[in-house]
Amino acid sequence: MKTIRFLILISFLLILFIWNTVPAATVDTVAIHSKSMQKDLKAVIVKPDPQRTDIAVRYPVLYLLHGWSGSYRDWSSHMDLAPLADKYRVIIVCPDGAYAGWYINSPINKDLQYETFISREVVQYMDQHYATLADVNHRAICGLSMGGHGAISLICKYPDVFGAAGSMSGVMELNESEQQIGISEVLGSYDNNQLLWEKNSCLYLVYKLREKNKGLIFDCGIEDFYVAGNRKIHQKLMELKIPHEYYERPGSHTWDYWVNVLEYHLLFFNKFWQKTGNPG
Repeated sequence: MKTIRFLILISFLLILFIWNTVPAATVDTVAIHSKSMQKDLKAVIVKPDPQRTDIAVRYPVLYLLHGWSGSYRDWSSHMDLAPLADKYRVIIVCPDGAYAGWYINSPINKDLQYETFISREVVQYMDQHYATLADVNHRAICGLSMGGHGAISLICKYPDVFGAAGSMSGVMELNESEQQIGISEVLGSYDNNQLLWEKNSCLYLVYKLREKNKGLIFDCGIEDFYVAGNRKIHQKLMELKIPHEYYERPGSHTWDYWVNVLEYHLLFFNKFWQKTGNPG
């Protein structure tokens, strides 16, 4: 009987030890009000487990963007983000960019102002409601496909907000994409608005990052239909002497590819944060 009681006690203590030591990030779903669009938009926010050593600690933030036809739920429905939030001690924010918002402020549709929403309104919400490191060097933005375009274009347009950016299978030049995937609803037809399309394309924006000391990472599958555009922006960045990392891996325009490479981007951002003084 004493042996059984002893074993029960040991099991209880072991469970208690595991419960108190295994990281357990928490996931919130919030509604963020957009003054620019006069509506509430949802976001998934993953917070790292507040370990005992993290009392009063603030965290860097990764703004993780979805692709065309997606929503704020895309990333969390395709993978568990909690282990990454715990491992890298980072808050991960998955905001909504609309079915085809392209993370651009539309001059023709007041309901498509996702450039302002992500770069200003979501960032302000996070800094007001969460324990963020509220400075440019501890904010990274990353995304896939349409979201890759959003991440790179937004760091170019708002270098005062984001310190690092990553693109996975990103659209680097808007006219790479057929108009039926929604860009014409944001900017008007390409034939009549060519300069506006170019003005909002990553390929024509990256010159703004010269001598800005930003952390940039690009990743694309060898079989991806956007790989030519990624090679083109890689070449452009080298010509401009803008430091960046560029990778091509086996794979195509699929969730299997994006889920696999996300941690590579987080590792890159974590090194950037350590270099810029991340206490985490």
